[in-house]
Amino acid sequence: MKKKKSKQPSKLKELGNEILQQINRGKNPNIVVPIRALSNVVYNEKTKTLELGKKKAERYFFNVAHAKKFLQTVEIASILKRELLDTDKHEHLRGVFYIAKRTIPGTNVNLVDDQVESDKIIEDLEVVTGLSREELHVSANKMGSMAGKITLVDSGDKIDCSKLGKGGYSIPSITDELSFKKINAKYVLYMEKAAIFERLNEDKFWVKNNCILVTSQGQTTRGIRRLLQRLADEEKLPIYVLCDADVYGAYIYSVVKYGSIALAHAAERLTIPSVRYVGITMDDVVKYDLKKQIIKLDDKDLARIKQVSQYDWFKNNKDWQRQFKLMKELNGKVEIQALATKGISFISEEYLPEKIKNKEFLD
Repeated sequence: MKKKKSKQPSKLKELGNEILQQINRGKNPNIVVPIRALSNVVYNEKTKTLELGKKKAERYFFNVAHAKKFLQTVEIASILKRELLDTDKHEHLRGVFYIAKRTIPGTNVNLVDDQVESDKIIEDLEVVTGLSREELHVSANKMGSMAGKITLVDSGDKIDCSKLGKGGYSIPSITDELSFKKINAKYVLYMEKAAIFERLNEDKFWVKNNCILVTSQGQTTRGIRRLLQRLADEEKLPIYVLCDADVYGAYIYSVVKYGSIALAHAAERLTIPSVRYVGITMDDVVKYDLKKQIIKLDDKDLARIKQVSQYDWFKNNKDWQRQFKLMKELNGKVEIQALATKGISFISEEYLPEKIKNKEFLD
């Protein structure tokens, strides 16, 4: 079967044509790029998501301060169109960096010296074109797994996530192309730690509780955020989040729920306002007598609590302000694994079933 040619190249072609028209009119060619920084991120109370504000910056070719960024933007846009979209192929962020890493003709200056530069340009192109990184056929590292009562189709292969052993299904970085074939689950449990995923999977938590398990091994990736959003929106499944009882766990949860500062421009396709936080909480530390498992806060932790607690999406939330207050009062944080002191399978047999049944969630 012949692949359909992507319609995305036209967006990048429009950008190129606009620059060409500026040159033909004798103007200094420029690209207008919305500013992607905290100063231009707005929390929308109505939608409960982070959004990019209206501040914009212009990159001019004939400007010493702008010239390199302008050239980077044009060249990487050209690479994405020519090498990926026109050929209907995909490339990793690292691969795009190496394709772009070359000396600017007539100079001793490299177009890009570090992958951070090319990554940021790709994010700029998302904002300028209205296309997501995934639609631009750019992928990232795979950093997650899924197990449970879900069968999906990935690149034409039918995959039953209930029959993939301890490791589960390795979630790709681009999850828009997955199609859901059959789902027999009441909810999705997302956790930041792979070790907890392995415990719950080995205990067959998803069998006993009729759910889907997802992990990202730390900060939630774009692909997993998109997958969770699709399961929530398309399949109407509740999403519950399980993280450490610390400010970093709180932020991971907020990224899934409200979006992130760095990707505010992509919030519409990456956020889940209906998501709920199941634990572990500082209240659980008291309830389950985990004070001996507390890890003392350092100056970095305290500074981060002060910063995160004042974010618009947290500062008026009484439940989360209570959590931040308890962290400071107890001068500590607790990892999910601390529950193992109550028994190796306490988390799967008692803690989670009880909390989910009683709907002991934070919003």
